[in-house]
Amino acid sequence: MHDYVIRNVRVLDGGGGPAREADVAVDEGRIVEVGSVSPGIEEIDGGGACLAPGFIDTHAHDDGAFFRHPGMEFKLAQGVTTVVSGNCGFSAVPADPEKDSVAASGGILAGLEGEFTDLDGYFEAALARGPAINNLMLVGHNTVRALVMGMEKRAPTRDELAAMAGHVERALEQGACGFSTGLIYRPGRWSGTEEVIELARLAKPFDALYTTHMRNEGDFLLEAVDETLTIGREADVHAHISHHKSAGRANWGKVRDSLKKVDDALAAGQRVTLDVYPYTAGSGRMIEYFDLDHPSRELAEVIRIASCPAFREYEGRMLTDIAAELGIDVTEAVRHVLTAPKGDRTICIQFIIDEADVETNLAHRDMMVGSDGIPDLRGRPHPRLFGTFPRVLGHYVRERGVLTLEEAVRRMTSLSAATFGLIDRGRIQPGCWADLVLFDPDTVADGATYDEPKTPPTGIRLVMVNGRIALRDGTHTAVGSGRMLRYRRPAYGDPEG
Repeated sequence: MHDYVIRNVRVLDGGGGPAREADVAVDEGRIVEVGSVSPGIEEIDGGGACLAPGFIDTHAHDDGAFFRHPGMEFKLAQGVTTVVSGNCGFSAVPADPEKDSVAASGGILAGLEGEFTDLDGYFEAALARGPAINNLMLVGHNTVRALVMGMEKRAPTRDELAAMAGHVERALEQGACGFSTGLIYRPGRWSGTEEVIELARLAKPFDALYTTHMRNEGDFLLEAVDETLTIGREADVHAHISHHKSAGRANWGKVRDSLKKVDDALAAGQRVTLDVYPYTAGSGRMIEYFDLDHPSRELAEVIRIASCPAFREYEGRMLTDIAAELGIDVTEAVRHVLTAPKGDRTICIQFIIDEADVETNLAHRDMMVGSDGIPDLRGRPHPRLFGTFPRVLGHYVRERGVLTLEEAVRRMTSLSAATFGLIDRGRIQPGCWADLVLFDPDTVADGATYDEPKTPPTGIRLVMVNGRIALRDGTHTAVGSGRMLRYRRPAYGDPEG
């Protein structure tokens, strides 16, 4: 008998084709049959719901969450079975146990524990926590540069560049799926294009990715896209643009022009991909967005505080309301928050994106989905941390018709798995790992809002990770069957095939 048989379901296999009625059998963690199958030790009645491959979050900041929140409830509840961490140039490795990597990342890497220094060590430490879902890692430029050069505002010396290259190459050798940058952030913002090209070239022997939070997503969006495409061409690597957007009212609509640049590059034979989050607000380290000598009033007026160690009472409030309460100008409120002790660890939400641009992005062929959630659960995080994937299925598929259900599932499963080098994942077919999500397409919806951002979604009935039931009817089983994944190789700890 099979370990599990899931019956009475409409199978969306991840390939983009129509759903079909079938049973799915699982043995020893893998899918073994799809169709009419023999009995299982545990039989699951799907009740006519859709069964899809587990969703893959292509843009996560969960490096530390695998230590602080190994149950990963906020991802499991969405049907997410795999995340790609280490984005925006901030990664758990390389690490120096004597240094505070959390402070260097402004809190984005909060939660990291242990004495590891490289990716193998990180994988070992994360697996010891019994993670609920799978994790694939990028190696981050900001992390590498800070470790080698600190916060120096200059180009690296030849020796420093060689030291950075050594860290990047080691991570790629150990299974990182690529090299990530966050060129809006410190210290990456002080690097030149040539420095990035030299480090991105290290991904070429592994045919790995160069992923980027570009240098600008607003007034100079198109120039930033040009730089990204140049880096990809010169390094001869696959370039991936993270959370594609055009930020700020004056720039709304520019996504059409930036997508045309990408389409032109694709037509010329360059490998370029993108992801997007389905919200009109971004989120990140507040200090990165302001010049404290001349804070932008326009930006300050659309800022909401998500996490603020200096003033926990500000969390969940608009900066304009905080300023009014204090009797100060909103630009002065920016300085008040950011110059306080630990003020540089403030995470904010900024309402800077046009809804029409979100739909333009989602409608673009092969646009993938990444949450970009920052898992600081003490405050009021961006609702994308809890709601991204059900929001695509409920709002943009069922309500808005921006893309079909079959296409949305393809973008969130097989396309992401192929792009990020996940072996035997992202499809429902014999031989693939049984990362599965059972959901009701008529009711699936995000519950998280900006006021109540930790509200779980509805319509997700069951989630299976590596052939074990991780979530059933909203109840977390704590089975801890997640793995640490390696690019185009078996998972960490598995023998090479």
